[in-house]
Amino acid sequence: MHPVVGVPAPTAARAREVAELLRSRLDDPTRASAELPRRLASAHDASPYLFEPQAVVRAASAAEVGALMAGAREAGVPLTLRGGGTSLAGQAGGAGVLVDVRTDWRHAEVLDDGRRIRLQPGLTIRQANARLARYRRRLGPDPASEAACTVGGMVANNSSGMTCGTTDNAYRTMESLRFVLPSGTVVDSAARDADDRLRADEPELHAGLLRLRDRVRSAPGSRATIERLFAMKNTMGYGLNSLLDHSSPVEMLAHLMIGSEGTLGFVAEAVFRTVEIHEHAATGLLILPGLTDATDALPALLAAGARTAELLDAAALRVSQRDPGASPALRGLTVAGHAALLVEFAEDSAERLAATLADARGVLDRLPAVTGTELTRDPRERARLWHLRKGLYTAVAGARPPGTTALLEDVAVPLPRLTGTCDGLISLFDRHGYSDAVIFGHARDGNLHFMLTQSFDTAAEIDRYARFTDDMVDLVLAEGGTLKAEHGTGRAMAPFVRRQYGDELYDVMRELKRLCDPSGLLNPGVLLNDDPTVHLRQLKAVPMVDPELDACVECGYCEPVCPTADVTTTPRQRIVLQRQIALATAAGDEERRRELTTDYEYAAVDSCAADSLCVTACPVGIDTGAAMKRLRAERHGPLAQRTARAAARHWKGAVAGVRVGLSAAHAVPTPVTRAATGVIRGLGASELVPLWSDDMPRAGAPRPTPRSAPDAQAVFFAACVGSLFAPEDGSAGDSTAAFLRLCELAGVPLVVPATAGLCCGTPWQSKGYPAGHREMAERTLAALWTASDEGRLPIVCDASSCTHGLTQLTAALAEEDQARYRDLRFVDSVTFTAEHLLPALPEPRRLGSLALHPTCSTVHLGGIDDLRTVARAVANTVTVPDSWGCCAFAGDRGLLHPEVTAGATAAQAAEINQRGYDAYASCNRTCEMGMSRATGQPYRHVLQVLVEAVEPLA
Repeated sequence: MHPVVGVPAPTAARAREVAELLRSRLDDPTRASAELPRRLASAHDASPYLFEPQAVVRAASAAEVGALMAGAREAGVPLTLRGGGTSLAGQAGGAGVLVDVRTDWRHAEVLDDGRRIRLQPGLTIRQANARLARYRRRLGPDPASEAACTVGGMVANNSSGMTCGTTDNAYRTMESLRFVLPSGTVVDSAARDADDRLRADEPELHAGLLRLRDRVRSAPGSRATIERLFAMKNTMGYGLNSLLDHSSPVEMLAHLMIGSEGTLGFVAEAVFRTVEIHEHAATGLLILPGLTDATDALPALLAAGARTAELLDAAALRVSQRDPGASPALRGLTVAGHAALLVEFAEDSAERLAATLADARGVLDRLPAVTGTELTRDPRERARLWHLRKGLYTAVAGARPPGTTALLEDVAVPLPRLTGTCDGLISLFDRHGYSDAVIFGHARDGNLHFMLTQSFDTAAEIDRYARFTDDMVDLVLAEGGTLKAEHGTGRAMAPFVRRQYGDELYDVMRELKRLCDPSGLLNPGVLLNDDPTVHLRQLKAVPMVDPELDACVECGYCEPVCPTADVTTTPRQRIVLQRQIALATAAGDEERRRELTTDYEYAAVDSCAADSLCVTACPVGIDTGAAMKRLRAERHGPLAQRTARAAARHWKGAVAGVRVGLSAAHAVPTPVTRAATGVIRGLGASELVPLWSDDMPRAGAPRPTPRSAPDAQAVFFAACVGSLFAPEDGSAGDSTAAFLRLCELAGVPLVVPATAGLCCGTPWQSKGYPAGHREMAERTLAALWTASDEGRLPIVCDASSCTHGLTQLTAALAEEDQARYRDLRFVDSVTFTAEHLLPALPEPRRLGSLALHPTCSTVHLGGIDDLRTVARAVANTVTVPDSWGCCAFAGDRGLLHPEVTAGATAAQAAEINQRGYDAYASCNRTCEMGMSRATGQPYRHVLQVLVEAVEPLA
């Protein structure tokens, strides 16, 4: 394994010294850490580079960032600002102080009916767009990483994307910024006297910007180079077009901040002009005989109104053919030198779209397309086509050999040079042995992406990468292009900035950095670097740790959906910490390994909600939650496994015992119960016994008595969680009673089997007891097989997590037993209600408003739309908070580790409590408990709300 080389790792003593100094600059000193696990977990980003920071700090205000800059300068260490960590070029890591400007920076304010928006840097692009969606607006930049990249990263890298081109990127749509300079000066470019303030507070910087402006404008060669490069997408070096586009120093500086990759200052707030969402679209994959045909078609297609044109080369087409969603025509094509354009036309009305398509039909018909030029407006077909394009990264990255890195690079060239550049890249792939490389990109902008699978574990492999990079730089610059179009310069291209711009403009950039950051505090070595081999240093080692996790590319897409992200660790961090443990073990560093392993037990394994939302966001399909459950299983000894299996065999008695225990505990004064549970947890039972709290529910009602009906339409499997925990106050009883009553009102007969002692199996699966899980699976599936007439009737459950658990029961069986039960169909009660009961129920008495909490299980079941349908049947306004996420109650996780649920629900609870609602609803009892605890509001199952609305009045 090739060791990480370059900057030496800090000693523990030095890390503690730096962290202690920085704590004095924070309102809350606990937000600075020198702990090795925290530093390493935060160090990894989506790039192939890795630095071990000396301290990690969570900043909460612009004033704190300024104070941290001063503290880092005093300590003599550099400072790097960190958002989503999705950058690919090495600009989000450093060996000094790593400052988290994501966690406490997620405020948004929509202005002018969505035409503008004020944003803090910690929101993701998707979260920002969620605030704008109701106005049919969005941010101009549309990067592929929008689910995870933050507004701060969008600003720092001047993000663009598939459709925004050079007109709607971060630079062009920014209206104003509030930013902190390395000196601590805070600049608000929206203030009327902003330029005067800058002159007074930073006279040398103000004067220096005027000198640089005049220097560039007076040099025809410099002006021509800037105009040529910034006519394309270009994130190489600083945005020197600011010196041509703006005249006042404050406006120049604000626009120079965009694309500066955290090297000039910290952007604490930005106001953007937004763009309209074109809701009516038609999409088609046009397969052409070759690259020349594809690039030749571009001008006419763009002139005809195509808003998007994505290029796929022959290698990309061959990868796409393996996608299950590929059309028969694509799968049957013998790809030789073919290329394809994924084109989309979009307008704000169906009529305008029809007119645009009619005008474009002549252009389309003249194309030498080998599989036709039909376009589809069907949302599912359009999604399938876009999945082919976006799935290229998944296919290549997921199939790479273990221990290698997936590199995604991007360049841009003038449109007439696109074909030659593609041909040149393909030749370079062949010359340097990158047989699995693919080319795709935003053809309308001359912007190409290419993916390589690269190992960095030998000197020979690093040399191969270096030789390829040198040849690629020669190619792109010879074609008049830019070496970075969207992804930022970072460290990957920093050695080549001088070559692209020339000595004069490189010197302008150097002077700009000196004026803003004279001590070189911020992100040194990023964007500008005179070391010709910096792009070959600090390369990550990627040891193999787990076949289910080794495909991780450390992209960070999982982090925004992880409920423990702000409390302990994220899925990416859980994986990289395993890699760090493996590296420490291989190096024989027992002290380092022990420190990481000890911390991992709680920070990664025990605190994980295991909701598996991470797999819904992961581009290579990794389920980190499942991996944590396997680790839980591995640490349980034979005795624990036998005990868990015995509990499954005697589940009826176990449930009865818990119900009796809850009733007894409520009869004892709360302080006594809290003290008793605290003592038991202190003796090592923290994963079994919750700490008692005032809001602990009483025992629920027993599960319903069995019943049968000759004309039954479904089997009802009442979740045992409802008998464990009583619901919030409500006249409809619990979700079981509500569902049974709704079926009665709708005239839908049911079979209710004897369920005492049966369970969905989730408690055993989530805690890592496979023997108990299989025991429960065998008993429950056998009973439901009989009750459902061997799968003829659907099986309905009234708790979404239990429905999801039932769908996974078959996998717990021995392989030879799984086939028998594959015909069983499990349906959540909300979906059954939406599809079968609502049409037959009386007209509900409508509430004014309802706050709705979808569960992670509802996401996995694909039932979000059904949940909204039922909620909208009873309320005029249904609100799912923009900050919605998994509540992390996760069965008993919220009882055993309440701090996790508190962190996961903080943002959405604050959003919900900004106003009052007539009702609060979810679809799973423990999630209702978590949201009630977080908000102080009575969350109930949505079917309880529905039955109250349709129950005939007395």
